[in-house]
Amino acid sequence: MDILAFGVQADEKPLIERAFAGLHDVRCVEVFLTQDTAPIAAGYETISTSVNANLSGRVLQTLAVGGTTMIAQRSTGFNNIDLEVAERLGLTIARVSFYSPYSVAEFAWTLAMAVNRRIVRASARTRDFDFRLDGLMGRDLHGRTVGVIGTGKIGEAFTRIARGCGMNLLGWDITENPACVELGMRYVDKDELLASADLVSLHVPLLPATHHLIGRDALRAMKDDAILVNSSRGGLIDTEALVGELRKGRFTGVGLDVYEAEAGLFFLDKSLEPIEDDTLARLVTFPQVLVTSHQAYYTEDAVGQIVAATVQNVNDYVAGRRSENFLVPKAG
Repeated sequence: MDILAFGVQADEKPLIERAFAGLHDVRCVEVFLTQDTAPIAAGYETISTSVNANLSGRVLQTLAVGGTTMIAQRSTGFNNIDLEVAERLGLTIARVSFYSPYSVAEFAWTLAMAVNRRIVRASARTRDFDFRLDGLMGRDLHGRTVGVIGTGKIGEAFTRIARGCGMNLLGWDITENPACVELGMRYVDKDELLASADLVSLHVPLLPATHHLIGRDALRAMKDDAILVNSSRGGLIDTEALVGELRKGRFTGVGLDVYEAEAGLFFLDKSLEPIEDDTLARLVTFPQVLVTSHQAYYTEDAVGQIVAATVQNVNDYVAGRRSENFLVPKAG
């Protein structure tokens, strides 16, 4: 089978090509799937997409007209896919339901430590041979309190790191994770967690119920000197409200690997173009804010697992099998 893979990063391409070798012919392109690029999929029964692909109803309609019947998304999240339209069009949609939770958890901790210890500012200074310590003072996280919002596989991995650093553990989720309880986590309501935590890390999926989970009221409930980390989905945080709080001088540090309007920006080189997103432009000017481009998952281990799962999803589709990875139609 001929497969077209959209949004393939340079480091990702050889992994995809090796994984599909001898099984299917795969063509990798750097461009992301959008309404404008969807027509290039004409003639491909199966396509593979990245996390920032636009799989709205219009795009799905274009793909269906071009002969595409199966879409294998190389990510866990699927908030970018109109599943109702996909089902109506008879499209098969699969995603990757699991990959290394350590990749994201370790990166979230890295963001927390980087903003706490002012690593970016220190690195920029030393490149200019400025070795002063003014403005670089951080805090021990040992003995302080972490609030983990979402305690699934990634949240659990993050909790284990925090426990190893001697932090007090608070958790919030719709169900308790026994492994986190065994580690010493105390589950509390969201308001108590936000008011008590010195470090808040987000590890929940983006759903209608979690959109702007950290909005104006939640941000105001947090400690003025708290650290906020988001390595899950940008839409969990009301960015406008966050900028408003930062303008008041609040928060010791904010580490964001995701941004709610990242589509069309992240994974692309925009260094020679004016940035029209005023909110993002303002956000990155705050000295205590660190923004990275949705790279938490980007390790050899995690990407290798994502690619392997994508190959399996395509093989299952060809063989008429369904697994937990299939969103439309769901596995029976």
